[in-house]
Amino acid sequence: MSRIDDVTVPSFGGGPDVVVPAGAVTVPAGPVSAALVPAGPDSAVRASVAEPDQATRSEEQADVTPARPWIAVVWNDPVNLMSYVTYVFESYFGYARPKAEQLMLQVHHEGRAVVSHGDRERIEVDVQAMHSYGLWATMQRGEAS
Repeated sequence: MSRIDDVTVPSFGGGPDVVVPAGAVTVPAGPVSAALVPAGPDSAVRASVAEPDQATRSEEQADVTPARPWIAVVWNDPVNLMSYVTYVFESYFGYARPKAEQLMLQVHHEGRAVVSHGDRERIEVDVQAMHSYGLWATMQRGEAS
């Protein structure tokens, strides 16, 4: 950790400046610079951050695994007509008729079809929408690609 000397932070709105005593603030040693400079009369402080070197960047990238997207799965049910399921896929997802029919036939013959993929919040909305149309749908993590 690097030690920062006393820092005066200009206030907003004409109030008194704030002085942060030495030793009250520490920053990690390494690529982050502790240089704090006043940014102007109307803003408080601008921090300077150095770019990590190529070796550090490579190590960080190696530690990060890409997140698997979430998928919405529509399941076959004994209630809804195939024409209705096609209509739902066209109207809600905006699929063209051939794509909507292909997904509907996959649901009919294989028992399920993946109808959308993305982040968790989006898939939760899609699954809830399928429920509101009366279709059986679930969400799960997709396969890593």
